[in-house]
Amino acid sequence: MIERTVGFVGAGKMADALVGGMIAAGAAAAERLYVADPAEERRRLFSARLGARVLADNAELARACDVIVLSVKPQIVPHACRDLTAALTPGHLVASIAAGVPLDALRGMLGTERLVRIMPNTPALVRAGAAAYCVGPGATDADAMLIDEMLRSVGLCVRVDEGQMDAVTGLSGSGPAYVYLVIEALTDAGAAAGLPRDVAGRLAAQTVLGAGRMAAEVGRSPAELRADVTTPGGTTEQGLRALEAGGVRTAFVKAVAAATERSRQLAGGG
Repeated sequence: MIERTVGFVGAGKMADALVGGMIAAGAAAAERLYVADPAEERRRLFSARLGARVLADNAELARACDVIVLSVKPQIVPHACRDLTAALTPGHLVASIAAGVPLDALRGMLGTERLVRIMPNTPALVRAGAAAYCVGPGATDADAMLIDEMLRSVGLCVRVDEGQMDAVTGLSGSGPAYVYLVIEALTDAGAAAGLPRDVAGRLAAQTVLGAGRMAAEVGRSPAELRADVTTPGGTTEQGLRALEAGGVRTAFVKAVAAATERSRQLAGGG
């Protein structure tokens, strides 16, 4: 179990997913998790639902915590850093989940090199997240191990070079939204084919869940697994032909590329 106190600046969806996931996994006790947010209603809901300690002031959070996680939108990061700077000490580890904000920029805003960048995703809430992180030059091996422990408690975790973080953002950071769109489309298709919409939705979601688990757990490539269910001249082959003719593969490649590029633009202040 994580013994250090961890504070989240911002009570948004990603903080909700990480805090909720860590508590559900038994990786951290609720009383060791803090959240600071200026919105009273968000603080109230966070405290009532998850039991985490809530504060209105970022500097107060820094004084109460060993680890600070910037879980705000990229454009809010400078403001959050201004709040934190006076309260930071050499003992603090600061992690940021803000897309496109590089370690150099964080160092300039905070005046510390003990930094980590994280790109998690929202399925952390159900302990099925996919996250990557990179460490700054001032972060210790113990810091990296702590971040690794936090993220592994809510799903898959990999360490990458900072130059790869934009691609992580485009793939797994934004990826849940792509998959939700697939589930929406499959649900629409099932309903159009004659299924009750709720039945189509449940079948679509479970199909995606099951296929994802197969791809992650059975030790065979997605191409091999696809071939297993594709009989020549059968229904699956016809469906796959329609997908390829519709440019689905290319569309996913373009989606990841577009999200990756947007992350790079954010890094440049765009």
